Amino acid sequence: MTTTLDAARIQTVRDHMALECVHDWDAVIDTFAHPRYEMHGTGAVFDGEAEVRGYFDASREPFPDLKNEIIAIAAADETVLVEFWLQGTHLGPLRANGKVFAPTGRTFRVRMAATFEFAPGSDKIICERPYSAPDAKLRSLGLL
Repeated sequence: MTTTLDAARIQTVRDHMALECVHDWDAVIDTFAHPRYEMHGTGAVFDGEAEVRGYFDASREPFPDLKNEIIAIAAADETVLVEFWLQGTHLGPLRANGKVFAPTGRTFRVRMAATFEFAPGSDKIICERPYSAPDAKLRSLGLL
C-alpha cells in the first residue's frame, strides 16, 4: 500500500519530468532539496544548481523538443523508480563519443529508466540517476 509520503514523492517526480518537457527550469530546480544528476550511461555528474542548469542547456541544444513519456512509476523506500520513453528531434549539434554530429532533422525515441533519490522524510529530490546505453540516441538516429 502506498503511503502519503510515497504518493507525494511520486507526484514530485511526475511534476519534475513534466516541467523538464516545457523547460521550466526554475520549477524543476524547486523539485530538488539539492540539484544533482548522475548519468549512468556516461558517468557524468552534475552537482549543484549551476551545473544542473548547464546540463539542461547542453542537453537541449541538440534536441530542443526533448520530452519524456512515463511508462511506469513506483516508490520504494527513499527512491522513486521510473520507466519512460525519451524522444526528441536532432536540430542542433550533438556532442558524443568525442565527435560533433551535425543536425539531421531525425527524431529519436529510446526506452529509459531513472531513479530519483529522496532524503528520509522528504518529498524533495536529492539525486536523479537516468539509465540508458551511452549510444542509444546515436543508434536511434542512425548515426552509428
